Amino acid sequence: MVTHAAVPLIADPVDARAPRRSLIWGLAIAGLAAGVGSVALAASDGAPGVQVFLLVWISVPYIAAGLVAWRCRPDSRLGVLMTAGGFAVAVAALQFTEIHGLYTIGAAFDILPAVLFLHVYLAFPDGRLKSDFERLLVGAAYAVAVGLQLAKGSLGGLGPRSLLEISAQPDAARVVEQVQLVALSAVCLVAIGVLVDRRHRAGRPRRRTVRLLIDSFVIALVMIAVLFVFGAFEAPEFRTIQRTTLVLLGLSPLAFLVGLLDERLARSGVGELMIALRENLSPTALRAALAQALRDPTLTLAYWLPEFRSYVDPEGRPVEMPSPPGRGSTRIDRNGVHIATLLHDPALRDEPELLDAVGAAASIALDNGRLHAELAARLDEVRGSRARVLEAGHTERKRLERDLHDGAQQRLVALSLQLKLLEREVGDDGSARGKLESAQREVDTSLAELRALARGIHPAVLTAHGLSVALEQVSALAPVPVRLTVQVEERVPEQVEVAAYYVVTESLTNITKHAHATKVTVDVVRTTSGISVEIVDDGVGGADTERGSGLRGLADRVEALGGRLRIWTPEGGGTRVRAEIPCA
Repeated sequence: MVTHAAVPLIADPVDARAPRRSLIWGLAIAGLAAGVGSVALAASDGAPGVQVFLLVWISVPYIAAGLVAWRCRPDSRLGVLMTAGGFAVAVAALQFTEIHGLYTIGAAFDILPAVLFLHVYLAFPDGRLKSDFERLLVGAAYAVAVGLQLAKGSLGGLGPRSLLEISAQPDAARVVEQVQLVALSAVCLVAIGVLVDRRHRAGRPRRRTVRLLIDSFVIALVMIAVLFVFGAFEAPEFRTIQRTTLVLLGLSPLAFLVGLLDERLARSGVGELMIALRENLSPTALRAALAQALRDPTLTLAYWLPEFRSYVDPEGRPVEMPSPPGRGSTRIDRNGVHIATLLHDPALRDEPELLDAVGAAASIALDNGRLHAELAARLDEVRGSRARVLEAGHTERKRLERDLHDGAQQRLVALSLQLKLLEREVGDDGSARGKLESAQREVDTSLAELRALARGIHPAVLTAHGLSVALEQVSALAPVPVRLTVQVEERVPEQVEVAAYYVVTESLTNITKHAHATKVTVDVVRTTSGISVEIVDDGVGGADTERGSGLRGLADRVEALGGRLRIWTPEGGGTRVRAEIPCA
């Protein structure tokens, strides 16, 4: 991952490691001179004009594109490789001259440009090969291109003007040439497989120019492989294939220049981002602005919260890191403190300058966004804590209700039975019977109070029979007439049922105590997301929503489950309580 510090954004900065302008201009002049010189020498010696032109068509664009890339991307070796490939073509063109020494140099490096182009294609976009296998593949190609070419020259396979000939053995030289060309053709086919696999693993490139570059690389390698096969077996179509291949090779640097221009246009979008950042963007708007600047609609943000030791999204929800397979990530720091990570299309790794600019421009806004995310995470933590407290209280109430039912209630019932048996035994003793009846009444009263207390702690009927039956029982015992409608066909999570139950029971208690109502309507409906509970009375209204009525406690219970409680209570207009409780 790349770390971005909050640094001032400078339009088109020139890296200190970039080559000097004098070196760039010197190489440019040398490349132009090499091209012109090759044409002049070849023309003076009667070489085929089309062939020489095609070599210059490759040489000059590769040198030009390589110098531009070297200047714009000094950290990348690709520009140097492209420049070297262009000069190698110019050197290979020397084989069209009649001067023996120059001819020998050109013929010795005749195959080298193809391997340099292979190297460029595999090293795109940073000029570095990605694996040991690729390094072995390219190293073998260089060895075959140069080593077997020198071996062929020593056997007289480079022609009568070559100064490399040691022993004239044309048949052996031909075998060496066939081995060389077939081997290089096989290397090109393997390289095509590497490029196809790399593109498949990286996913669909974000821009047409990138796809154009990769496609041009594959097509060029196919043509080189075909050319070498035709050359190895001296096919009559060799000359046509050769010229077609040279034309296609000359298009690759043009496609690369288009890609560089497109990248520069992308970097101009950083200015628009800075204008947008002048406003206090919401976390959602900030993500959209960054996605537009990077031209990646899949961009997501992960804010680092050091207190939580975790990443969260703009809404404070946890985010798994490191980034999932097939995604790129870029670390954003401000003043040496890590604040966020961008999760983006892996193709953006090819544009580190754009990521640097966007990261530097947006670091302050991302720091503010991190504060929003931290606040959201804390709110989630508070909600979770409230839910856990509520669940713990619910569990404890169930335990108490069960203990009362299985303990004290059962002992009182047993005591009541024993008193009834004892009453039969005392016979006609009026005094004793009166005392026993008095004791029986006290036991019955205590048992009723204990049962009421147990129902208040936790309604066992709710757990056993569900919300509808529990509310029917509550409505039947209410002092005020209640019209109850329950449209909940299936059981929902117990904590949701308990919350709905207490919303109804607490509201009925408040109505009985304060509303002076003559009727109450209770509607419980299953919605797509949860349960809606609504209680409406025709009382005096003006209910206290903060003190004394218990409504604040109901709101806490509902909100702890991620729900919402609303109350309408105008003076003289009755009271309406509506709770929406999610089931997720």
